[in-house]
Amino acid sequence: MDEKMNARNPPVKPLPEISTSEARQLKELGLAVIRVEAEAVRDLERQVDGHFVRACQFMLHCTGRIVVTGMGKSGHIGNKIAATLASTGSPAFFMHPGEASHGDLGMITAGDVVLALSNSGETAEIVTILPIIKRLGIPLISMTGNPDSTLSREADVNIDVSVSREACPLGLAPTASTTAALAMGDALAVALLETRGFTELDFARSHPGGSLGRRLLLHVGDIMHKGNKIPQVSEQATISQALMEMTAKGLGMTAVVDEGQRVSGVFTDGDLRRTLDRGVDLHSTPVTEVMTRGGVTTQSQSLAAEALKLMEDNKISGLLVIDDSKNLIGALNMHDLLRAGVV
Repeated sequence: MDEKMNARNPPVKPLPEISTSEARQLKELGLAVIRVEAEAVRDLERQVDGHFVRACQFMLHCTGRIVVTGMGKSGHIGNKIAATLASTGSPAFFMHPGEASHGDLGMITAGDVVLALSNSGETAEIVTILPIIKRLGIPLISMTGNPDSTLSREADVNIDVSVSREACPLGLAPTASTTAALAMGDALAVALLETRGFTELDFARSHPGGSLGRRLLLHVGDIMHKGNKIPQVSEQATISQALMEMTAKGLGMTAVVDEGQRVSGVFTDGDLRRTLDRGVDLHSTPVTEVMTRGGVTTQSQSLAAEALKLMEDNKISGLLVIDDSKNLIGALNMHDLLRAGVV
């Protein structure tokens, strides 16, 4: 088996030795790029001005969606900006300008706002569709590095994201300019987020598959053990019977309930250890004599995150779940929260 695996995955060839001077040069080249791009972002502070505010107003009053478009590297940045806007409370999507001329302009509706990215402001695919956007009578926001360009002049508002130089020593590869555009897109998204009063819970609703979504949207009722999986014994049970129930259900505890299924207390691993230290007869002593009366409980509609905090605050590893009448309806422990991704 190992031989077959090795045949499919040959070992990586060792790297050639590198001199100290070569290593130093690589580090310096990398640092030079970081410095140029950091400077480009710092210079953007001057561009968060009245044009920025007007662009935000257009987006805040948008009754449709924000349609982001851009070609090449600007397109990649535009795609990310659209994703950030959409996930922070401003419905948005990316439209490829090349495809727009071949039918995708039909994606744009009367209530939309267009955000067009082009460093030169003369990108042919975007300039071609400008008359159609203008004919629709919807706001056009441009983000360019050239305030005197065709796109800048045609836009209702232009955000200047020009940079003094690219990080590429040839001055050709979009580097500092794309970083500046990305940072300005983030500035727009966060300004809108704060103004809309977008909350952590709103963010979780648009990220249900992420850890934040699980932490904020998952309820106790979604992960608790129900029915015959709930560890429980009657008030008449002995300690040994409670111990057998704990072992069978595997939650490290058992509820102790009265005849009406209301929780009288909980018997846990900790209670068992304290009982053994006292030398109590497990087969004849009622569990009610050694249980924790009442115990810490939660309800099914509570957030799983709240259940986690209850456990942490009380230094316990399990919870009983009750309804409004204090009837036992479920149970969960720390392992359940771990499996659900809440921890």
